[in-house]
Formats: sequence, structure tokens, C-alpha cells
Amino acid sequence: MSQKKLAILVIILILVFDQILKVWIKTSFVLGEELNVFGNWFILHFVENKGMAFGFEFSGKFGKVILTLFRLIAATAIYWYLLKLIKKGIPNGLVISIALIFAGAIGNVIDSAFYGLIFSDSFGRIAEVFPAGGGYASFLHGSVVDMLFFPLIDTTFPTWLPFVGGEEFMFFRPVFNIADSAITVGITIILIFYRKFFAEEDKKAVEVSAEE
Repeated sequence: MSQKKLAILVIILILVFDQILKVWIKTSFVLGEELNVFGNWFILHFVENKGMAFGFEFSGKFGKVILTLFRLIAATAIYWYLLKLIKKGIPNGLVISIALIFAGAIGNVIDSAFYGLIFSDSFGRIAEVFPAGGGYASFLHGSVVDMLFFPLIDTTFPTWLPFVGGEEFMFFRPVFNIADSAITVGITIILIFYRKFFAEEDKKAVEVSAEE
């Protein structure tokens, strides 16, 4: 399998699984509803966010458009860079890592761009697909569907601890989705295994600039 086909396969798989899970959650859960998958440490918890990964928000309608457009531009640049690197014969692991990042970015762009047009809101009811009165938001103003919740540690700090004594501590608190996971895994693999590759690329670029 060529590296380009490998990248496309990774992208398609991530997008398919990401969107299947999101659509199922959106059409089966009321906002805030949850389902315990494995005890209390793996929960499907339906939330929506208007901003970035892991529930962080970028406020305002104008900010939402800017964020979505930024994602599209960034995703386009990532894909262009991936094709450029493939021509150089980079390791397959790096191809997969960059493809994961690209797929994750596109996965959340789909929500932001189209979910507001496709679905009704999920407040106190299960969302309808293509409701008669129109969707809950205009183009580029949809919310990203999150559902993966792993509260592996849920405890309270001992009262004798300074500053945080008696306060609740939870790890991992953010709720996220498959697209977020793909971005995180892709970046993590690059940081662990391919920092040297990019350092060498930067060195070559500096040498070429010096020669010119």
C-alpha cells in the first residue's frame, strides 16, 4: 500500500467512526444524559461545545466563525504538508500521525459547519434530523458533539492539605470525542518519536536559506 493510500485510509476510518458515534449520540441522548460503559471510569456523557477540543470554548458568534475557518485553513495546510512529506519518503508512522491530526481537525469542522443545519437542539429532548422548522444554528455555527468521559480518579483532597484541602479532584475531567483523540494521539506520537525528524528538516531549511 502506498503512503498516500495509507493516509487516506486512516483519515476515512477516523472520520467514519467519529461521525457514526456523534450522530448516534445526537439522535439517542438528551443533552447531559450519560451511559456508564465500564463502571464509573468510562462513561458516555453527551455534551456539546462551541469551541475547541476537550470542551474549551471560543466565545461569540463571530469567534465561532473565525475558529471554524481557522480549522479549515489549518486542515488544508496539514494535508498539503502531508503530501509534500510523502514525496520525500517519510516513515509510515509519521504519515499515520499527520493523517490522524488532519482527520481530527476535519471531524470537528463537520460538526461546526453542518450539525446546526442538520439537527434540532438537544435541550430536554432527543434531536431530530432535518427538523421541519430548520436546524438549531446556521452554517458554521454548529456545536461539536462530545461524549467520551473518563473520570479515572474522582476524590476529595484531604482537609489537612494547604490551599486545596477539602476540594474535589477529578482526573480526567474533560469530555471529548474521537476527533479530539486522533489529534492528541497524532501530536503525541510526533513529539515522542519524530522530533528528531523535524529538527533535521529545520536544519536543512536553514542550510538552504544560507546557500541562497
